[in-house]
Amino acid sequence: MTRTAGSPPTGSVPKPAHLTIGELAARSGVPTSTLRFYERRGLIASERTLGNQRRYPRDVLRRVTFIRMSQQLGIPLSEVQAVLGLLPEGRTPTAEDWARISRCWRKDLDARLGRLEELRDRLEECIGCGCMSFSSCLLANPDGTTDRKGGGAGHEGRGPRRFTRP
Repeated sequence: MTRTAGSPPTGSVPKPAHLTIGELAARSGVPTSTLRFYERRGLIASERTLGNQRRYPRDVLRRVTFIRMSQQLGIPLSEVQAVLGLLPEGRTPTAEDWARISRCWRKDLDARLGRLEELRDRLEECIGCGCMSFSSCLLANPDGTTDRKGGGAGHEGRGPRRFTRP
């Protein structure tokens, strides 16, 4: 079998430039219904065949991976969409493009890590009352209005107040 460097072996089938929705779902691990949802939200785009079937450029696979990773970090889809809008149009994004948009969330992720570390370190004392109020716990005040010192987040209502705030 003779071939030149970089060419596929003789008899092999070249990779298609586009993926069907089923192929994208299989490669990404994302259900086809979710891919359709992403497309309706403008997070990914497809081209249509004459038979109106979706065909996705191969680089959409990286976008889907980025979306899923962002969701796992708790980043809302509206923010994901805004950052994906920073990618270049008309060409496949480079590693540098992806690194640039990933940096958009560094400050937010650092703040989330700080809150998670604080939760980890104070979980035993805070989980009992459910206030997640790290600076003053309302466990001693069952009606949730003030703590022993007259402060706290009780005036804001019941439930996790300080932990859930960005």
